[in-house]
Amino acid sequence: MVSVSGSPIQRLGTYMAEGLRARLEGSGSNIYKALKCNEPTGRELMSYMSVLYEICPYWKFAYTTANAAILEAIAGETRVHIIDFQIAQGSQYMFLIQELAKRPGGPPFLRVTGVDDSQSTYARGGGLSLVGERLAKLAQSCGVPFEFHDAIMSGCKVQREHLGVEPGFAVVVNFPYVLHHMPDESVSVENHRDRLLHLIKSLSPKLVTLVEQESNTNTSPFLSRFVETLDYYTAMFESIDVARPRDDKQRISAEQHCVARDIVNMIACEDSERVERHEVLGKWRVRMM
Repeated sequence: MVSVSGSPIQRLGTYMAEGLRARLEGSGSNIYKALKCNEPTGRELMSYMSVLYEICPYWKFAYTTANAAILEAIAGETRVHIIDFQIAQGSQYMFLIQELAKRPGGPPFLRVTGVDDSQSTYARGGGLSLVGERLAKLAQSCGVPFEFHDAIMSGCKVQREHLGVEPGFAVVVNFPYVLHHMPDESVSVENHRDRLLHLIKSLSPKLVTLVEQESNTNTSPFLSRFVETLDYYTAMFESIDVARPRDDKQRISAEQHCVARDIVNMIACEDSERVERHEVLGKWRVRMM
């Protein structure tokens, strides 16, 4: 028995079954597109994303750890340039700016380059200028010299000249849950995944933070991919289960709009239509060498 308000395995089973049905009917890509078209309003989606961030320890831990690594890497630097390939609402840097303001000897000059994505634009109800204004206002109140640079394009299209890199800055690059969407050699001869990593390596950054889920759903055959998806999301749904009641409408909506679509895509779609392509740590290490 499956149910969106049941136990973790029942809730996950709802979305896994939907993916299997779509795969058998050959309608995987159509259902995935339909799920995208039936998104809630931007304000609602923002609310659901915030709920999931609060109740899912995976996401909160990932962003907190990335910030800790960044602060350690730029200790003592006077000019810092952070390039974020999925800056979303910019919330990660609210904490970072506040921490930099406390630094003994004064904060560094901070430049942030944000690469946009369509879902974040939709959720925040506007372009990257909203993120820049929000961060600039906070930086000013904290006494942190700040500059925001936007790159309004998909990460697949980014070239060096879009990043605003200048001599004299300690460069940090942040990839939060974004590289698994970049097609690699198994999907396209262009291999944007490796191209982008090679581009970043050419910048000689002090640090590259890569936030991804530890799962092999990229090139693995269907059965292995199904098991990987089941194992990973079982753990996620179990961790969410202790945070909100099972009939909580916000939790149900957050799972439906922020997680279910990804699960359906991994199960039902193939080739270029399968955009959720995660890799394990060892594979990422090889790519970043």
